[in-house]
Amino acid sequence: MAQPVTLQARTRHETGKGAARALRREGKVPAIIYGHHRPPEKLVVDDAALAKVLPSLTSSTLVDVTVDDRAPVKVLIRELQRDPLRQISVLHLDLYEIKADEKITVEIPVRLTGIPDGVRNFGGVLDQLLRTVEVKVFPADIPDHIELDVTALTIGHSLFVRDLVVAKAEILHAPDQPVCTVVAPRTEEVVAPTPEEAAAPAEPELIRKPKEEEGEAEAPEEKA
Repeated sequence: MAQPVTLQARTRHETGKGAARALRREGKVPAIIYGHHRPPEKLVVDDAALAKVLPSLTSSTLVDVTVDDRAPVKVLIRELQRDPLRQISVLHLDLYEIKADEKITVEIPVRLTGIPDGVRNFGGVLDQLLRTVEVKVFPADIPDHIELDVTALTIGHSLFVRDLVVAKAEILHAPDQPVCTVVAPRTEEVVAPTPEEAAAPAEPELIRKPKEEEGEAEAPEEKA
């Protein structure tokens, strides 16, 4: 199960682009919290505190958010807007409140384990077609990832969504959707010469005289 992280926030009364830029200059990140039949509420979080938990945040990470002096609420990160020029800089944060007794829909990464037989013994190439899957699950049962063993996979064969096992969760993809496959090794195509190219005689190799002989001129006769 994904481990929850904690984050402190306070109510934000300033609105508009100018106010948002002023907050960022102060080392703050504008945010909003919504969901579970609650009206959207504008927040602000500390940029340094957010940076500490940012590496562990995914779309399925549970976050315990404390707003002002109220009791913590559990949220998911719905959107994380980053500066296009400085990816480490967060411009805005969207938080979605959830309840422990209600199922939610989240994306879970698929992690392939093992080396396929077709890769190890026959030089094939493993191609992962589906990297995340949507599941419906209670918040307490959200997994970090879903593992899929590909050791027995041979060239030309695939594994499908029906091969995934997720405890206490419902996978929302079609069972016959492929997750990964092993394809034959790629080889360079050799182009055969045309009949005209095959019949053309080979050009003779040019043989040049030594440079000193090429440029040697006849000596002039001596005058009487």
